Amino acid sequence: MAQHCEANPLHHAASRRGPPPRSGEDFRVIIGLGSDLCSIERIQASLDRFGDRFEARVFTAVERAKAASRPHTQAGTYAKRFAAKEAFSKAVGTGFKSGVFMKDIGVVNAPSGAPTLHLTGGALARLESLVPEGYRPVIHLTLTDDHPWAQAFVIIEALPLG
Repeated sequence: MAQHCEANPLHHAASRRGPPPRSGEDFRVIIGLGSDLCSIERIQASLDRFGDRFEARVFTAVERAKAASRPHTQAGTYAKRFAAKEAFSKAVGTGFKSGVFMKDIGVVNAPSGAPTLHLTGGALARLESLVPEGYRPVIHLTLTDDHPWAQAFVIIEALPLG
């Protein structure tokens, strides 16, 4: 028999701005999950048809520089980043509406080389609105491609402060 959602402290922490009902326990809370599969050929067609306009409208300066440094795999580089933006928009539950825009979501690399997201504007505001008080967000991102597909998965986790 299914439990009412109020009995689940993880659900409480993720859905209500406030601490979990049981004090003294260290909860890690998943607040969002998103995935996307993107056609590299569709991105190439957009690059061929719209060129710089497409790049400037969808991708950050950092993403454009990364793609420019990979001329033989530029479409695949962009497709992975496009998929990451879509996956994040699904993880925060809005898609590209409610002030969340593609250029507010940028794929960057951590010092280790692992991909992660840099958020600004409406994307950052939406993420902050989902994080319970006393927690901080952590975004996990994985990217892959195998022509003709690029794929991204985003998990947004909330960790207790301190």
